Amino acid sequence: MNRRAFLLSGAALVAVSVEARATPAEVARLIAALTEGARVVEGGMKLDLPLLVENGNVVAMSITVDDPPPGQHVESLHVFAEANPLPEVLHVRFGPAAARPRIATRIRLATSQSVIALAKLSDGSFRRDSVDLLVTLAACLD
Repeated sequence: MNRRAFLLSGAALVAVSVEARATPAEVARLIAALTEGARVVEGGMKLDLPLLVENGNVVAMSITVDDPPPGQHVESLHVFAEANPLPEVLHVRFGPAAARPRIATRIRLATSQSVIALAKLSDGSFRRDSVDLLVTLAACLD
């Protein structure tokens, strides 16, 4: 192997190892496609995440949606992380007989970023909450 081929293979390896991340604009497009122009109300739900995350591999998260108006129910919950390689980190559906939706789980976060939660109601409207957080040890790098 000559010197030039060796340097080019090293450059290709560095280019492949660069981590891919979503952007806020990409997440905005995903949210726009999900909502399809429907009304999005800030509030009416609570996204609970720590503001300072020591380890992005295991981040505790809970979402609680306030009771919808009579005759309606929460159809689904969606969570987006603006800087993760795959920005939609959670999508959960609920049936009409589901009680007040509450989800508690753990997610992985690549770096410090905004996390956005949306709840879709049966009338087609959406509720939204978001948290800006700082991650000291990143995840989602492989």
